[in-house]
Amino acid sequence: MTDLTVGFAMCGSFCTFSKVIPQIENLVKAGAKVQPIMSVTSATTDTRFGKADDFINEIEKITSNKIIKSIYEAEPIGPKKLLDILVIEPCTGNTLAKLANGISDTPVTLAAKAHLRNNRPIVIAVSTNDALGTAAKNIGQLMNFKNIYFVPMSQDNYKKKPNSVVADFTKTLEAVECALKGEQLQPLLLAPEKA
Repeated sequence: MTDLTVGFAMCGSFCTFSKVIPQIENLVKAGAKVQPIMSVTSATTDTRFGKADDFINEIEKITSNKIIKSIYEAEPIGPKKLLDILVIEPCTGNTLAKLANGISDTPVTLAAKAHLRNNRPIVIAVSTNDALGTAAKNIGQLMNFKNIYFVPMSQDNYKKKPNSVVADFTKTLEAVECALKGEQLQPLLLAPEKA
């Protein structure tokens, strides 16, 4: 990972932030320069899982980089070829839908559009309650796109939330390494967590 710049874009699945932020640390420890990116929602919303400013301060301290939090700041990613790879983690159902349909109206989706123009890989770590419902078609569509890869995932509570799927965030670094070689980390679908 040395000499590589990894964009790490976070969407508003706030309940996963405590599992996602350690993956940023893992990338930094592996030698990557990490450029954090946050959706407007994730960068401005305080929830029962924590305050937005606290997350921002923690991420900027880990990466030693200011977070990209606006469309204006995300736009140069493409023309300046700022990233070698982009990770979208956690990736919500809303962002999956926008990516699958070419909508780039957030810092995260514009970062993805800008990055893909350089024919470089994106790794998506799904976190959505409707992955096996309305978001399923978007996940399937994205799996057929060039340069799109996924962090392996599973149902996180199949009894109480049968449509919910969450990536195994601990596999982020491995998924990134595979994507840089043009490979999808396997197995993609993991056994569901116990309900």
